[in-house]
Amino acid sequence: MAAAAALETAAPTGALWGLVHDFVMGQQEGPADQVAADVKSGSYTVLQVVEALGSSLENTEPRTRARGIQLLSQVLLQCHSLLLEKEVVHLILFYENRLKDHHLVIPSVLQGLRALSLCVALPPGLAVSVLKAIFQEVHVQSLPQVDRHTVYSIITNFMQTREEELKGLGADFTFGFIQVMDGEKDPRNLLVAFRIVHDLISRDYSLGPFVEELFEVTSCYFPIDFTPPPNDPYGIQREDLILSLRAVLASTSRFAEFLLPLLIEKVDSEILSAKMDSLQTLNACCAGYGQKELKDFLPSLWSSIRREVFQTASERVEAEGLAALHSLTACLSRSVLRADAEDLLDSFLSNILQDCRHHLCEPDMKLVWPSAKLLQAAAGASARAYDHITSNVLPLLLEQFHKHSQSNQRRTILEMILGFLKLQQKWSYEDKDPRPLSVFKDQLCSLVFMALTDPSTQLQLVGIRTLTVLGAQPDLLSSGDLELAVGHLYRLSFLEEDSQSWVAALEASGTLATLYPVAFSSHLVPRLAEELHTGESDLTREDRPTKCSWHLRCLQALSAVSTHPSIVKETLPLLLQHLWQVNKGNMVAQSSEVIAVCQSLQQVAEKCQQDPESCWYFHQTAVPCLLALAVQASMPEKEPSVLKKVLLEDEVLAAMVSVIGTATTHLSPELAAQSVSRIVPLFLDGNVSFLPENSFPSRFQPFQDGPSGQRRLVALLMAFVCSLPRNVEIPQLNQLMRELMELSCCHSCPFSSTAAAKCFAGLLNKHPAGQQLDEFLQLAVEKVEAGLASGPCRSQAFTLLLWVTKALVLRYHPLSSCLTARLMGLLSDSELGPAAADGFSLLMSDCTDVLTRAGHAEVRIMFRQRFFTDNVPALVQGFHAAPQDVKPNYLKGLSHVLNRLPKPVLLPELPTLLSLLLEALSCPDCIVQLSTLSCLQPLLLEAPQVMSLHVDTLVTKFLNLSSSPSMAVRIAALQCMHALTRLPTPVLLPYKPQVIRALAKPLDDKKRLVRKEAVSARGEWFLLGSPGS
Repeated sequence: MAAAAALETAAPTGALWGLVHDFVMGQQEGPADQVAADVKSGSYTVLQVVEALGSSLENTEPRTRARGIQLLSQVLLQCHSLLLEKEVVHLILFYENRLKDHHLVIPSVLQGLRALSLCVALPPGLAVSVLKAIFQEVHVQSLPQVDRHTVYSIITNFMQTREEELKGLGADFTFGFIQVMDGEKDPRNLLVAFRIVHDLISRDYSLGPFVEELFEVTSCYFPIDFTPPPNDPYGIQREDLILSLRAVLASTSRFAEFLLPLLIEKVDSEILSAKMDSLQTLNACCAGYGQKELKDFLPSLWSSIRREVFQTASERVEAEGLAALHSLTACLSRSVLRADAEDLLDSFLSNILQDCRHHLCEPDMKLVWPSAKLLQAAAGASARAYDHITSNVLPLLLEQFHKHSQSNQRRTILEMILGFLKLQQKWSYEDKDPRPLSVFKDQLCSLVFMALTDPSTQLQLVGIRTLTVLGAQPDLLSSGDLELAVGHLYRLSFLEEDSQSWVAALEASGTLATLYPVAFSSHLVPRLAEELHTGESDLTREDRPTKCSWHLRCLQALSAVSTHPSIVKETLPLLLQHLWQVNKGNMVAQSSEVIAVCQSLQQVAEKCQQDPESCWYFHQTAVPCLLALAVQASMPEKEPSVLKKVLLEDEVLAAMVSVIGTATTHLSPELAAQSVSRIVPLFLDGNVSFLPENSFPSRFQPFQDGPSGQRRLVALLMAFVCSLPRNVEIPQLNQLMRELMELSCCHSCPFSSTAAAKCFAGLLNKHPAGQQLDEFLQLAVEKVEAGLASGPCRSQAFTLLLWVTKALVLRYHPLSSCLTARLMGLLSDSELGPAAADGFSLLMSDCTDVLTRAGHAEVRIMFRQRFFTDNVPALVQGFHAAPQDVKPNYLKGLSHVLNRLPKPVLLPELPTLLSLLLEALSCPDCIVQLSTLSCLQPLLLEAPQVMSLHVDTLVTKFLNLSSSPSMAVRIAALQCMHALTRLPTPVLLPYKPQVIRALAKPLDDKKRLVRKEAVSARGEWFLLGSPGS
């Protein structure tokens, strides 16, 4: 029995000996992993591995000893968590002793110590022992890079787990690390070394007398000058090293006396990157410095920064210089002073003012902007700095404004004043504290009003911006100033011909109306109301175009100032009353004027969306009014009125749809439920009780065989119900869906049938899954199939199919694939084929009125990618199988799908689809050509290697299309010719003469936009292959 047990023990030991022999003597690498795996599985212990290595570890040949220790170290790296404390002690003693061995052995010893540095069972004191041994016995910088990295890893591991023990070494640890790091050149190691230095400082290790030595050993790399080699597998960038070193240099104020002279020296150098790095480092240092560290260097720092801003040819250096000045001022501002200490901030700011003030007064104004930027950078650092600088600079600038008479000089000065005014918005003041600008408010207001009355448009624009900033400051504009300001904005909005001033005045009116609603309600809205009323009668005069333009501005001004709930309650009734005047025939109206009113209403609705109360007010006021107007206009008359019929035109109804949709999307579910309980019965039952002025001559029955005008108003119902939140229950839904489905297949009014189909689809998209949804879909499919079979309603049935398909595609409904297949089948239909091809554009694009995310539709992410994956193979297959006369339909559909697909999805499929896209360019349909060109242009930029394989075909087809009858196609083809120059130059050079000759023709095109693209494209082809191109 004893002999058997001995054999069992000997068997695994013998196998271990064999693995050791293969690794040490046979120079095989695989046995190390096998031994480690066996140790982890419990087949062997680490002690048994050491015993098996016994002869190798004591061998007189250094290479053999090195292989033996390498095997042990590799095992320990994988099994260090299994070691017991006693084993760790013996192993560390062994490895420390081996640090004195031959240099060939050292790399394997360091790997073993790295493994032991990860041990949880490491007894106290051994971390210090290991590091002392490394510091004493190993000349680290003579080792290869990988071994130096191992030393840094050992130090990092001990700093993470044995911090208190290492701190017990005091400054000896810092000195030892300085010796280890001194002379390091490899960027991989430097990143780790910089991190260790940062931890030494930030974790409060003792630096002792070695602060300067630690600074020297790191600052010698500043500024970083490193260019990563091509195809660098480590991915280390210059920016990584810069940021890592900057974190070290800025981590302690004890470096200040050594670092600041270095930074000043580098800023004053001629190397752009050194200037940038130095200024950015100074910026970072200011976060931890105080007056004490900066005091002796402030004059030199200011001198260097001033020179860079005054004289630099680089905007980046100027920006960094201004940022550094800002940080310096902020640092001086926040330092706590003793009562008897010198206030460096005041003296520093006085130096800045002394060097910059006189430039603000120079007649040629050569250095006025650099000076202003420096002053503003300092003033923006703190409230104290702002008060000091503005109290000295603003009086000077105000004086200079009056001294100069030219508009461009005044504009420059006012822009500088505007810069200082904006800075005050950063600081909060107690109510009792005097505000720095209060002293100058009368002069500033006078200045702004002078600018607003100046004939120079550019000066007016700066004046408007300054007025807006002044208004944002509390108590700077008195009631009299506000009245004047409103008057000037009114004048600029209506009397100035320049569109820039007009647009800026409207924008400023909206901003200030939010802050001063009473002033605008008192002084602007009544004038707008009066002018609008006067304009209604003036529109009949001969100068109608001028009055229409004026009328449009008046409407836009009303919507622009509707930024406060109290103003909305005044402007909204004015706009609605204006529409009623149209309906009553009190003014001559064209559809463009009604659309302009609706656009103003929509802008007001958008402004109301942020405030629930205003949103509800707008909805319950505007929506019933618009519905009442439309219902009134749709009523049958013995003598049809042209005025009323304007409200039923397609464009006008589309504008109303936008207003109602915008007014509905942000309603809360509770308020939306109130509204839906009145609007749906209006359309289904003719219940007009909630409408204003609801005494109509006959019943409102849009779903009956009544007047076609009433059926057109289903578009307004669509705008409302398709914008409701999903959780709002719609009354009489079953009846509504059936009525919509019937109307959608009515051939007498295409506008009504399309609106009904869109409304039906919008409701389907939001309807929760279940039996009722399945019933609606079944009815829709039956209706579509019956309509498509034959008869006059084929087009309407197709439209219903298209919108229902889109509604289901967006929500990933299982039936969407069947309906899409049905749509593909119609591509071969002689009557509906072209429309079916265009339908793919609708399926892939975003709508504006229904099935939108803003309208709470269910739109799944990446629905386009899924549609592409599911359907493009069938489209390609259908194209190859289709008769020649319907192939263009497939190409058109495919082009629409690809044109709206995200390019990263398309690129992998490009090789298989490109031949079809090229064939689509030969299709006579201009829409197909334009869609395909739009798809190809970005692909030329993003996939040049694939596209270059077809360069001959691309050049020929693009040049042919540059003579197309369609201007849009000519422009797109020339843009593609321009994009072709991004392909590899050797591929293009054979075509250069041909292309340059061919592009001479569109240079004489009758359309300016075509000529512009031709010049651009031909210029790029001329430069092709030239030096530097």
